[in-house]
Amino acid sequence: MVQTILDNRFSITAVILFGIGFANMMLQDNLVRKVVGFNIMDSAIFLMLAATGYIDGKVAPIVDAALTDPSLYINPIPSGLVLTGIVVSVSISAFSLALILRIYQRYRTVSLRELLDKLEKEGDR
Repeated sequence: MVQTILDNRFSITAVILFGIGFANMMLQDNLVRKVVGFNIMDSAIFLMLAATGYIDGKVAPIVDAALTDPSLYINPIPSGLVLTGIVVSVSISAFSLALILRIYQRYRTVSLRELLDKLEKEGDR
């Protein structure tokens, strides 16, 4: 049992992080905290992809004259997906935070409930 947990420690950590991020997104009222929860979920996915792409005893796929056998290299696709995902995640986070800043400048709140109440009052006018 302990050996199975140790062998799958990255996957277990990724699932726990994803759960924390998901719970944070669903339960928080503050919009900034929701973005933080989204980033935690992103990190969990990146950890899972990186963990599944790594193989013990193999090296990064940088071709060397001494290592010509392709079976000596790890799969480069998960690494590429992680890098692409990080770029997309940073872009989404920056856009979300900029949008939250504009919401705060207009409505003076980052609380989702207060924002919905203010929007409902605006709609009644």
